Amino acid sequence: MNVLLIEDDIEICEVIENYFTSKGAEITIVNDGKKALRTVADGLEGYSVVLLDIMLPGADGYEICRSIRKTSDIPLIFITAKGREDDVLSGYSLGCDDYIVKPFMLSALYAKCQAILKRAGNTEGQIVCGDICIDTKKLVCTVAGREVDLPPKSFAILRYLIEHRDWVVDRETLLDKIWDEDSFCVDRVIDNHIKKLRKALGSAGSQIHTVIGRGYKLSDR
Repeated sequence: MNVLLIEDDIEICEVIENYFTSKGAEITIVNDGKKALRTVADGLEGYSVVLLDIMLPGADGYEICRSIRKTSDIPLIFITAKGREDDVLSGYSLGCDDYIVKPFMLSALYAKCQAILKRAGNTEGQIVCGDICIDTKKLVCTVAGREVDLPPKSFAILRYLIEHRDWVVDRETLLDKIWDEDSFCVDRVIDNHIKKLRKALGSAGSQIHTVIGRGYKLSDR
């Protein structure tokens, strides 16, 4: 594990570095937002995960996250003191893989990094969430090893949800991502497709959660 830690609190940097290196990881530390942007611009090849604070001098973590997501899907975890719901949702909307509020357990942070890297390391285009597995190359979905026949639109919806697991995805986003620009669709179309998708997935259909007034979220249970 090669970690890029972007954090301006020297004490926090030291404790994270000591813990992670004791586990065999390598840590590169950047303490300034502008320097972090230069690091991102130079490329993130060689790093396996980014740990990113939000409140930084020079440029905040949101700006750095936007810059990263323009060119890279590298696993990214926000570690921050900003723990309000709006802050957390903003982090996920920008594309973070996880959001940890300070103070936190070092063991939990390390475990989250391992889990994210394990998911990111799935080969042959397979993405797994709970009992659901999709193969993005063969366009096949299985539930607990059993192949499930899904129409193209249902597969596309499931793929978007599983690629954004644990995010709340609103209906407008699904309409924009799945349907052609010239198509005219309403929210009920999404609701009907989700209903059919849940039925097709059987017991795993419960992994698709309705978030009232906001949209849908896929989780591993």
